[in-house]
Amino acid sequence: MALITVRPEGLYCEAGDFFIDPWRSVDVALITHAHSDHARSGSGRYIATAVSEGILRRRLGEQITLQGVAYGELILLGQTRVSFHPAGHVLGSAQVRVEHGDEVWVVSGDYKRCADPTCAPFEVVPCTTFITEATFGLPIYRWASGRETCRQIYDWWQQDGDRPSLLFCYAFGKAQRVLSELRHFTDRPVYVHGAIHILTEIYRQMGVPMVPTIPTSEMPRSHKFTGDLVLAPPSGHRSSWMKRFNQPQTAFASGWMAVRGARRRRGYERGFVLSDHADWAGLVNTVRQTGASTVYVTHGQSDVLSRYLAETLGIDARPLTTLFEGEGDL
Repeated sequence: MALITVRPEGLYCEAGDFFIDPWRSVDVALITHAHSDHARSGSGRYIATAVSEGILRRRLGEQITLQGVAYGELILLGQTRVSFHPAGHVLGSAQVRVEHGDEVWVVSGDYKRCADPTCAPFEVVPCTTFITEATFGLPIYRWASGRETCRQIYDWWQQDGDRPSLLFCYAFGKAQRVLSELRHFTDRPVYVHGAIHILTEIYRQMGVPMVPTIPTSEMPRSHKFTGDLVLAPPSGHRSSWMKRFNQPQTAFASGWMAVRGARRRRGYERGFVLSDHADWAGLVNTVRQTGASTVYVTHGQSDVLSRYLAETLGIDARPLTTLFEGEGDL
């Protein structure tokens, strides 16, 4: 029997009697990160990185039973040895390494390989079996650096000083990455939607450097935001919240902006390609570097990536169906 299997509740390890990122309530849940498709409420006990505790409690409830562990710290669960290793996705994100006998499995969660000043960089963890995401598992997806993309965002903001500049991006991870990278180009304050402000303050408490931010709710109704940059989640687009901004220029930051027509379909004037997931090269290189002889591919273009790994690299790779769907960003 495989060390990790798929049950109706999620990925299950019988030897340790725990689930990893379960999509139903379970007794023991190991959480790779705090995005809603990986961290769900209702479980009896949670184990995750200590760095992610603030976000997890904000999203799942202050009263959850949560054991925070350091990156690389070894914990014994049943007959297994388990540790969490940086995934480079968002604050506190981790891969879960599970060792039992002569088997070592690694569940990647979501991850990226490019530099991000807001979270620990991805760590290659050698293993016999690797469960990888494939959100952007097509060769068309190749990312520039976050700093380069944020330079484009800064230039876009500066090009029209007569209008507010509204940048829509996901409230957890993406927004804080933009705010941190902007330090290289400005020290001007950036205005933020309330949903972003709450999570950004948790990042600040963890020592992540960012440009100054001001919640839009703290500004008088008479403030015009002329020439200002405002960050908001996608839910704010075309909502009543936008009515206070007079003829803003709008943009969306997402990996999906690499797809021709995506910006137009979503109704934004400008799109910036910025993702917190690995691009095609990042996915393929990561699989190579783990040395895994067996790879399960989930979340996204699993058929394409698994076929490439099998036919080109000779790896025993196959799709794995899960409920990891992302928060629409990505």
